[in-house]
This record gives sequence, structure tokens and C-alpha cells, in this order.
Amino acid sequence: MSTKRKAVITGATGVVGRYLLQHLLDIGGWDIVAVSRRVPDIAGRFTHIAVDLEDPVDCRTKFRGLQDVTHVFYTAFVQDPDPARHVARNTAMLVNLVEAVESASPALAHVNLVEGTKWYGSHLGPFTTPAKEWHPRHAGTNFYFDQQDWLEARQRGRGWTWSAVRPHAVCGFSLGSPMNLALVLATYASVCRELGEPFAHPGAPGNWSALYQLTDSTLLAKAMVWMATEPRCANEVFNITNGDLIRWCNLWPRMAAFFDVPVADPAPRKLTAFMAGKGPVWDRIVARHGLQPHALSALAGFAFGDFVFASTWDIVSDTGKARRHGFCESVDTEDMLIGLFGQLRASRVIA
Repeated sequence: MSTKRKAVITGATGVVGRYLLQHLLDIGGWDIVAVSRRVPDIAGRFTHIAVDLEDPVDCRTKFRGLQDVTHVFYTAFVQDPDPARHVARNTAMLVNLVEAVESASPALAHVNLVEGTKWYGSHLGPFTTPAKEWHPRHAGTNFYFDQQDWLEARQRGRGWTWSAVRPHAVCGFSLGSPMNLALVLATYASVCRELGEPFAHPGAPGNWSALYQLTDSTLLAKAMVWMATEPRCANEVFNITNGDLIRWCNLWPRMAAFFDVPVADPAPRKLTAFMAGKGPVWDRIVARHGLQPHALSALAGFAFGDFVFASTWDIVSDTGKARRHGFCESVDTEDMLIGLFGQLRASRVIA
């Protein structure tokens, strides 16, 4: 393969894609095409393309001139309340993208796909932990399965390879992401403080003490580039998390101290219900502290918070395979969350 590398990053403004874009800019040596609805708010040299990934004609048209793409990083995602459409739409987007890039670029060398711990059924109930990459997929449907099956079948006999990464609860500085737990926690704590209410853990009782894992966006970006460029990772799947484990009962007091809000006993409740109608409260916080004028509804996805805090079982992935293949970086999860809160405060997103 030529030493010249050109990457297409889909979902380039999301909690995964944005950090991947920044990482490639930081390390240099890459031409980059960022695919997203809006231009990423990142300084650096890259090309931006707005593409409807659900439209194969638009994909072929927009990617026709990209004859030197070597790597595709697929981080796009669409939500659909209908399970069958959810699977079909997410699979179609991957198919449309890869077929368009493959048709345009004879230089294509690798496609990296983002999956997740739901592969093992972490969202359905207790599952075998620590989850290993060779463990069987859960029963039932999951768009990860359809994407993975299609990608493997498409690659057979072709000159490019694939890899897939399975993180859990990715956290980074990305506003408006529907699955960014750091912003869920930060806005929830801020509203509690404004209302004079204690910062109570809102989850099910078992969630308070169960083992849990998170993944730092920068760590994930490094891992994705590593597996896309390391020959030993060709056609392999890797679990990637921070490498440590937390229990909310241990971390909650530290988060409460950061926001200077009292801790109370856990109080199970839906964040979607508690935060509903709190837009005026948030606007009051913004005005008093001179924050950036983001609407509360545009900052965080509280349905994701309800999902995270509903599980009462351990959620643990084994990351030994990545270490054995050469990726040995790790992140302290507690420090990561406090650091992200500080970054949000410094950027005047929260007070």
C-alpha cells in the first residue's frame, strides 16, 4: 500500500467522529474528508462533504471524485423507533458509503466499523462478563450484526480489509450527541444545583453498585487508527474501553463535589421526565453565568441517561485482545469525567 493515506470519516461531528478527525489532524500525514450534515468546528485542513448516506445516488455523486481514498472510518448512526427500519436504515448507510467509495477509489485499503457492547446483549440483561470478542452475538436483531455480516461478505476476494471496534458509553466534548453521558451528567447536576435539589443518582437500585465501563473519545480515536493501519488487525474485532471499571456509588460524591451540589440517597426516576420542561431553568443558568446560548434540548440526550442507569447488572468487556495485538493505552475514567466537566465549564457550556 502507498504511504499516502486519505481517510473518509462519517459522522464527523459526533462524539466519536469529531475526536477521530482531531486525532488525524494532530498526528499528521493524512488527507481527510469529513462527512457530516454541518462543518465540524475543528481548526485544521480537511475537506467537508455533506452527504445523505441513505441515498445511494447522492453517495455515488458526492464520492465520485475521491479516487485516492485509502481508509474509511464509519461512525454514522441514525435512530428509528421501528426496529426493522432501524436495522435496515443503518445497514443501508454503510452499504451505500462503502460501495460508493470502493467504486471511486482503487486505492481503498481498509474500512473500520464502530459497533458496541450491545453486540453481547448488554442492553438486554445480564450477559457473560467480561465479554470477549469471540463470544456469540445475542439472540434477536441488531444492526451491528447486519453491518458486520455485509462488510465481511463484501470484503471477501477484494484488496481491502476491515476491522471493527466495540467501545461502551463513549464520552467526549461533543454538543448535541444523543449518546454522550458526560453532557447528560453535567446538565442534570447543573439543574439540580439551580433548583436547590440534591444530586441524586436516578437509576435502578442495582445500578448504583454494579460494575460499569466507559470509553474516552480520544482513546477510542487512537485505537481506531491503530487497528486501521496495523496489519495484524486486518479483519479482526476489538473491544476498546478505558481499561478500568467504576461503580456509580464510588464516583457520585466526586461528581457532586465538582458541581458543589449535595449528594442524596439514590432516587430512582426517569431523567427524561425530570428534565422535561426544564428549558427555562437552563436558560436562567445561561443568562446568569453568561454561558453559550445553547438550548437544553440541543445539548444532551436524557433518554440515553435513562438507558445507562436502568441496568442492574455488570457491564464489563475484556480488552486483552487489543493489548496482545499492541494497543496498550488506558484512561482513568473518574479523571476523564471530571476533566470533561472542566472542559465544558472552560468553554462556557456549563457553569
